Amino acid sequence: MSIRTPLARVRGLGAARAGVAHFWQQRLTAAALVPLTVWLLWQIVAHAGADFDAARAWLAEPLTAVLLLLLVLAGFHHMRLGLAVVIDDYIHKEGTRVALLMLNAFFAYGIGVACVFAVLKLSLGV
Repeated sequence: MSIRTPLARVRGLGAARAGVAHFWQQRLTAAALVPLTVWLLWQIVAHAGADFDAARAWLAEPLTAVLLLLLVLAGFHHMRLGLAVVIDDYIHKEGTRVALLMLNAFFAYGIGVACVFAVLKLSLGV
């Protein structure tokens, strides 16, 4: 017997109202990262030994730039989600946990934005 209302059971929301969404975000980003990582490794092997101009020409292709941007965005979001779980599980002081969660978000999104900028700069030839 559960004390949860039928609506809460249907929505799948826990006490914090975000656990299921966090779980699915981690699983979806992981599922997206598998083919994107395989594609990137395949491309790295295919372009091994290429010079800078060949790499820039490869990055100038729209499909390549889009796939790299998807890899960067999914990767850093997945990293932020995973590290947030570790912080929540092992850091028990409230102030320290909040500070680390904020640093985690700033780091993940800051490095992610830098990577997006680098991909756009190389792909657009700016």
